[in-house]
Amino acid sequence: MRYAIQWLRSVIFNVQMYLIMPFWGLAFFPWALVDQRGAFACCKSYSRYIRWTASWMIGLKVEIRGTPPTGNVLVAAKHQSFLDVMQIFTALPRGKFIMKKLLKYAPIVGQYAVRLNCVMVDRGKRGAAIQKMIEDVKAGHADGQLIIYPQGTRIAPGVKAPYKVGTAVLYDQLQQPCVPVAVSVGVFWPKRGIYRKPGTAVIEFLDPIEPGLSKEEFLKKLEHEIETHSDRLMAEAGFHADR
Repeated sequence: MRYAIQWLRSVIFNVQMYLIMPFWGLAFFPWALVDQRGAFACCKSYSRYIRWTASWMIGLKVEIRGTPPTGNVLVAAKHQSFLDVMQIFTALPRGKFIMKKLLKYAPIVGQYAVRLNCVMVDRGKRGAAIQKMIEDVKAGHADGQLIIYPQGTRIAPGVKAPYKVGTAVLYDQLQQPCVPVAVSVGVFWPKRGIYRKPGTAVIEFLDPIEPGLSKEEFLKKLEHEIETHSDRLMAEAGFHADR
């Protein structure tokens, strides 16, 4: 009975989340069109709204740990669901994503991604995509907090997936600190499906990795930091990864 009630609450939460998105986007669009601050205000206020409705509709709270960076840095995060996208972005003053090019054409989301100066990547072209990403970043996208998902996509808790070399190439080219981010959101808000589990999802900003490591050393350290701390956070939530 308890599961059925939570499932129903999850359905209602999901429906209202997606129904309100286009109206929210359209309300802010005139401001976002003439001033990038309007785009940031729209996306951050929508994310805060989702965090607020999740807390009382489905009993899911979000806790931010660590110190979100404020300078020009590379932010490399574990990606488990849409929830970590919204809350990592909201915790940063001037965050922008490296994201797959296909999302550029998504209604509302794509238009705001362009206004936020996100870097679009054609993942199917591999080496060419990495070179294009570097060129775009050097052309003026490197200011603020550049958010990248080293595994390239959402990864369910307990699933292993390699860390891609693109993050290491950016770290080497930018010569900026890289802030790893560990999460446990996938325990409560899964990669797929409707059901949302009540509890406290944690997003933790870890100690920065300073520039100067080789690409191989960096990628090894990054994976160790993110995976070790994400496993710890998921264990707190009652999930134990089998590694």
